[in-house]
Amino acid sequence: MDNSLKMYWTLDDLYLSFQDAAFISDIDLLDKFIEDFKAWSDSNLKDFNNPSQKLEKYLELKISLEELLDKLSSFSSLRFSANAKDSEAKKFNGIIDKKVTALTEINVNFTKWLCEIDNLQGLIDNSKLLKAHDFYLNEIKAMGKYLLSDKEEALISKMRLTSSKAWANLKTQLASNLTVDIEIDGKSKAVGINTIKNAYFSNDKDFREKAFYAERESNNKIADGVAAALNGIKGEVLTLCEVKGYASPLNMTLENSRMDELTLNTMLKVMKESLPEFRRYLLKKAEILGYEGALPYYDIMAPIGVGNMNFSYSEAKDFIVTHFSSFSKDMGLLADTAFKDGWIDAEMREGKRSGAFCHGLHPIKQSRILCSFSGSFKNVCTLAHELGHAYHGRILENESILNCDYPMPLAETASLFAENIVRNAALKNADKDDALEILGTELVNCTSVVVDIYARFLFEKEFFSRRENGEVSLEEIKELMLWAQKEAYGDAVLEETLDPYAWIHKPHYYYAQRNFYNFPYAFGMLFAKGLYSIYSKEGSEFIPKYKEILKLTGQAAVYDVAKHAGIDLHDEAFWKASMNIVKENIDKFCNY
Repeated sequence: MDNSLKMYWTLDDLYLSFQDAAFISDIDLLDKFIEDFKAWSDSNLKDFNNPSQKLEKYLELKISLEELLDKLSSFSSLRFSANAKDSEAKKFNGIIDKKVTALTEINVNFTKWLCEIDNLQGLIDNSKLLKAHDFYLNEIKAMGKYLLSDKEEALISKMRLTSSKAWANLKTQLASNLTVDIEIDGKSKAVGINTIKNAYFSNDKDFREKAFYAERESNNKIADGVAAALNGIKGEVLTLCEVKGYASPLNMTLENSRMDELTLNTMLKVMKESLPEFRRYLLKKAEILGYEGALPYYDIMAPIGVGNMNFSYSEAKDFIVTHFSSFSKDMGLLADTAFKDGWIDAEMREGKRSGAFCHGLHPIKQSRILCSFSGSFKNVCTLAHELGHAYHGRILENESILNCDYPMPLAETASLFAENIVRNAALKNADKDDALEILGTELVNCTSVVVDIYARFLFEKEFFSRRENGEVSLEEIKELMLWAQKEAYGDAVLEETLDPYAWIHKPHYYYAQRNFYNFPYAFGMLFAKGLYSIYSKEGSEFIPKYKEILKLTGQAAVYDVAKHAGIDLHDEAFWKASMNIVKENIDKFCNY
């Protein structure tokens, strides 16, 4: 067991600091690159002479620019995520965002030029470089119908800096810097929001309840500001949908997600039909925890069982590496590298962004993971989840950066598959008490991904509908969240304990260019379970197929990626088979 592991990341492989000569040089290089790229665009995209050569040159320039930009923007955004009080990071986030707006005109000009090329596919088929970017080029052409004029697109890009991005930054600052007053060990303390979020996984029932109401009280301090941010961001999205010609924000999300509506509706139908099963599980959990009737909302995440499932950070590392390695050696090696080489920031501290994420760093073939680790098995699963994303990045590291932009639904495939590996491997060696705890953790996760995601989808869809008629008041937002939770949880959760502020700390609501970032998690879980079921039958023969699926995620539509694995996403049978895996676990849980 390695007790020397650091629980904070290093970004030195990107830059040493904002004063680092390499960072300063690359900022200057970015300016020159954009200037030269624009000059090339203006000169070459006004006619259709030698289109193949121009397409190849554009791709070469675009790849080099994206690699440079990825390094610079990743460094500043990761610094800011780790510490919302980092004024330098905030400043450079703004500087880089402003520079990026200059690319809008280039991208618009190229798209319009590309859409007018005769026999585009013929050109692609006769060039090795173009053929490697076949999907990328054809997707640009397909999405060209939503483009406005170059001046309009450039103006929108600039306006975002003082609208949706500004609102999102405000929300991040408000939420990350929020402290919660709570009594711990008989003393009143002001703690960060991450400490409170982890309290919901505590074995102490009184502490969970105390944390919930303390958080609710503290959220009153920032609710008005965050509600304004939510209104501002969603208002911008609605305006852009209207002027660009999208039928709705959901339609825009599906287009950008490379996902068809029939796939979404088929999945949602199966999810809705499964809600009674989850309510059965929640009522059983309430009984185990000593309640008569429904479960309090603040106990949905509560651990179950008397197993000794508490981990030091080094134990979590050994646990994950061992079980990842049982799937494939390269996956285990990737996880080992991430822990040892400072890819993970797992400390709990004030000013740090809540939640967890994995940020791929394609130019240096690495990733960075942010989470808050307190030792629970849930924390271990979160680490496994984010390391799954990192493994996805490892599979794509030798692909062109232009072929690594996978859509939201497929973004969760590798992460949730990784969670399945860890949980299922752990269950094989667990005694009865630990098995109950692992099973309880698995069902907590499934409930979050199916029931809570369903509620969040309903909330966001209805919020957009109401926002079309003007700003939605704070009270209406709270009522809307309670309505969505009631629809999803039914009578399995005490109505008076539902959380009217569940929209405040969920960062996904504040991504203006990634709306409905909720159903992809449900898609990812059910798709991953379907893939894991195939793996269970095929064993090691499945691994090359799995890697190919991950490689395809940036170069095919969602339906086609699934089809490569022999899955028809329009068939309810697939979704029901995946949901039956969850139902079997609910049956096991309810029979304990």
